[in-house]
Amino acid sequence: MRSVWANVRKIEGLPIAAVLVTLYGIFMITSPEVFMGHRIYMSFLQTVPPMLVLALGLTLVITAGEIDLSFPAVVAFSGLLYAWIFLHTGSPLLGLVAALAGGALVGFVNGILIAKIGVPSIMATLAAQFFWAGLTVLLAGGKSWNLTGIENERLHTLLVGRLFGSLAVPAQAFWALGVAVVCWFILNRHKFGEAIMFVGDNPNVARVMGINVERTKIKLFTLNGLLGGFAAVLLTTEMNTFWTTQGEGYMLAVMAAVFIGGTSIAGGKGLVVGTFFGAYIIGSLEAGVVATGIGGYWTQLVTGLVMAASVVLNIVIGDGRLAAVADRVRHWSTLTQEN
Repeated sequence: MRSVWANVRKIEGLPIAAVLVTLYGIFMITSPEVFMGHRIYMSFLQTVPPMLVLALGLTLVITAGEIDLSFPAVVAFSGLLYAWIFLHTGSPLLGLVAALAGGALVGFVNGILIAKIGVPSIMATLAAQFFWAGLTVLLAGGKSWNLTGIENERLHTLLVGRLFGSLAVPAQAFWALGVAVVCWFILNRHKFGEAIMFVGDNPNVARVMGINVERTKIKLFTLNGLLGGFAAVLLTTEMNTFWTTQGEGYMLAVMAAVFIGGTSIAGGKGLVVGTFFGAYIIGSLEAGVVATGIGGYWTQLVTGLVMAASVVLNIVIGDGRLAAVADRVRHWSTLTQEN
């Protein structure tokens, strides 16, 4: 029995996947007219990807024992660059390049402040959040911009088009899945990911092992900014509109997705698969709660319960307590049979 549970514990993200399946099962029972059809799931595949991309980047940052609170401003700033370039050149591809470069710039500056100057990441990125968000509002004049005609561009179809005919599967879901796969390989199969985990576990030991901690952090925050820029492009392209506050609603949702996915707040452990399922849990809750008919004001309460259940499952399965309980039950059954 112990060997069975040992193998189960090796399956990354299993507790969170179980929570997601259970959640959908409950919604199917309480609101079958909505959750027994495919449209609601296509809606999730449309709305969750930008949040998921942000959460994947934050997963890597937190694994390194750091935090980044500037990603909402990156979404706004990169969205501004994307929209401005498209409106003035007619090229969404140039806009994409500008958005990615803008996000990477924000991340690089964060990395310099944190790794070279020694500013705590929570303070550096909080300051960056205010600065870049304020700069975005100033440059945009506080106005939203409609990207008229972008829906006719090939890049629009490539990024957020609908696939598989009548199923109309949003293309951004596959882009987010691709980012998740790349992040998983980085964290679990690449030297850079190994360095991230060593730095998160103990930066002094990482230095002794020959890891350039400062360079690793700069690269990490730059990558996170780049992913923030890509999330901005997905969001802006899907909505055909840029607005100055378009990243503000993601802060708590993204952090919730990362932590219920099992990534350790203390650093040294990151679960990309857990973040993947966690993002869909957070992205599905409000629609599911509303569909049940009990009222949208229950969303925060249900979110808290789901987060607690996810964390408990991660702890119980992750540290072997479930295996210990199973062994006790087996031992008790044996004694009962003998008596």
